[in-house]
Amino acid sequence: MKNILKLTFICSALILGYSCTDLEEELEGSITAPFESAELPSIPEGATGAGGAAPSAALGGAYDALRGSSAGHGGYYSVQTVASDEQAIGQKGGDWFDGGIWLEMQRQTLGSANGPINSAWADSYAGISEANLALDNASLSPSEVAQAKVLRALFHWRLLDMFGRVKILDGTGADNPQSTRLEVFNFVESELLAAIGSTGITASMDLSGSPIASVPGPYGVNTYGALGLLAKLYLNAEVYTGTPRYEEADWAASYIIDNGSYQLADASFSVPNLAKRPNVDSDPAELVGYPAAFAPNNQNSPETVWAINYDAVTGGGMNFIQMNLHYSSQQTFLSNDQPWNGYQVLEEFYNSYDANDLRREASFLAGPQLDFDGSALLDYAADDDDLQLTYTPEISQLEPNSIRESGARAAKFSFQLFSQNTQNNDYPLVRLGDVHLMRGEARARAAGDWSLALPDVNAIKARAGLAAVGSITADEFLAERGKEMFQEATRRTDLIRFGKFTTTTWWEKSTTDAHRVVFPIPQPQIDASNGSLTQNPGY
Repeated sequence: MKNILKLTFICSALILGYSCTDLEEELEGSITAPFESAELPSIPEGATGAGGAAPSAALGGAYDALRGSSAGHGGYYSVQTVASDEQAIGQKGGDWFDGGIWLEMQRQTLGSANGPINSAWADSYAGISEANLALDNASLSPSEVAQAKVLRALFHWRLLDMFGRVKILDGTGADNPQSTRLEVFNFVESELLAAIGSTGITASMDLSGSPIASVPGPYGVNTYGALGLLAKLYLNAEVYTGTPRYEEADWAASYIIDNGSYQLADASFSVPNLAKRPNVDSDPAELVGYPAAFAPNNQNSPETVWAINYDAVTGGGMNFIQMNLHYSSQQTFLSNDQPWNGYQVLEEFYNSYDANDLRREASFLAGPQLDFDGSALLDYAADDDDLQLTYTPEISQLEPNSIRESGARAAKFSFQLFSQNTQNNDYPLVRLGDVHLMRGEARARAAGDWSLALPDVNAIKARAGLAAVGSITADEFLAERGKEMFQEATRRTDLIRFGKFTTTTWWEKSTTDAHRVVFPIPQPQIDASNGSLTQNPGY
């Protein structure tokens, strides 16, 4: 319990430390009184996350560390997202300047003093420490040992991906030296292989005897979840080590698809729309298919392999509603707290979706907004010529006065009425849509033939309501992956793997030096290391 409380405190401090600098702003006419006349929608039993068994208490600290570091503001999610072409955090007058940390992240000019980078580092090592504490428990079952190793591997993988040269904390208690990227890769691979009881990934492997084969999903990591993480590791192996491992990525992904019971969330899967406003006819009563897979009551999504169980009451930390929405949007959902109005979707990314793509409407809020009763939602502090709150795809500027309602807003992990400032949506770490795209890409890269990705790409397109394509290029595949994986903290890694992260331009970001494919080692960590950490080249 002490560890859980400690992590909760750390997470809260990070949120406060890197939120906009004027969260106390109150809009004239904003809602401050409770809505006693409004009736809460009926929420089905288990809507806040009863789709799978909770992990064992012995691993609670490690799983809580994962929850606290994955879908909140100020750490891993933020740096993966704002450093990419998905979203930006514009300076809105006195809001969200925060010493320029978000501007430099968007422009890829950040240095080693950047606070969110330091938080992403610290959060990952806090998770590793919790996993090591669990592994110190001699009474753990073989399954619990394997799960703890997967969690430890996941945190090391995040550090490998973000920073490259980091220390491996293997549970010995020693202050290990800074490892090369190859050494970290090898450690993560060995941890995951040990966890699934295998000496290597092959096309014909049998993992039925895996120590975690019987772990119920999606909240406890089982064999399929570990294989999903292995597929991510192998897919990026050429970036991490210089040696391609695409066949292993294909085999790991194929094992999940061929042996698991997972299915894409299509028209056969629906959930009640917990954001349905009684007087707004345009709000659907049900969310069907793709939007249902990310809803607040998505715990039974058939395509979730491994997910984090967020719960507004017992497992907080997902605060997209606060990060993304304009202050006045509190009056749309009658949420408990006023949103922060930070993150804005880049116009080019928003416009990359075909008008008929079902994921477009499911993933964004754009255009004129309505309040709870269906009336025009007013922004009494409007800094444009329209009093009605309208999310415009075009962002006026990055600084110093980004119009406060400019930019479409991320809403793939949709909201619900009368919500807290933290959400109930389960957050997928591995899901079948991602697995299909990993398999398709791995096959294409292994053979040097992108047509081999078409079966998996077309399965994803069909679920999105789009026609199948007969050919595809690497750039088209990257675009398709971006639309499918939006808001799942993969975009920075994908851009790097496709050679686009530093070499291409997007809004407010020019081409940058090659060394920026890894972040700088945070200066506070170097200062505290007594000389055992050195900075990444180029910084």
